[in-house]
Amino acid sequence: MLAPDLRTDEFDEAAVVDEAIVSRRSVRAFLPDPIDDAVIRDILEVSARAPSGTNMQPWRVYVTTGETKQRISDAVLNSGIRAEKIAWDEYKYYPDQFFEPYLTRRRTVGFGLYSALGIGRREVERMREQHDRNFVFFDAPVGMIFTIDRRLNKGSWVDLGMFLENIMIAARGRGLHTCPQAAFAPYHRQIRPVLNIPEEEILVCGMALGYEDTTKPENQFRTERAPLEEWVTFLK
Repeated sequence: MLAPDLRTDEFDEAAVVDEAIVSRRSVRAFLPDPIDDAVIRDILEVSARAPSGTNMQPWRVYVTTGETKQRISDAVLNSGIRAEKIAWDEYKYYPDQFFEPYLTRRRTVGFGLYSALGIGRREVERMREQHDRNFVFFDAPVGMIFTIDRRLNKGSWVDLGMFLENIMIAARGRGLHTCPQAAFAPYHRQIRPVLNIPEEEILVCGMALGYEDTTKPENQFRTERAPLEEWVTFLK
């Protein structure tokens, strides 16, 4: 129960924050409208208030637009290495073998997205084409690449994850959308020379940033979340 003396403006603040969290989703089609550099800087600066063990602040960000962003896309798409064939040799995002309930959740989101796009389950080439949209940042005007020093440990990866979430929420507060993209990680060899990423940094993921193209069917797709009863244990 809410405290009886909770102020009205605090209710309003909670609603604003909740809306930013709930409305955050992976947008997969963006408008070409540019984002002012000052807005990008503001988002990153406020996001750097993410929790960080002993204030290590382990995140590194490469913000790309225009020609440099295009060079990333070209480096990946012209590599000749299909996404299903490339090795995840820096870190593994997914388990080698999926199991329940994660297998069903993974399949549900995949089938749901392809269904929204009118792609059948046997249309492999169309699925590949949609996956390759990752590598043009879904046409977003801003593409970010995130790295972390390979000498750091798992705790710093947790910090980086909180930083990434802050960026996505801060973007929503400014009317922007994002799509975090682990798909870039195994292409670190192609991307390193484009951005001059040092070898001691692991390429963790990319992220598209921009204004949503609301006319595209892929942006009508919504994922579901499991009810609390499936993953919360309350103890007294």
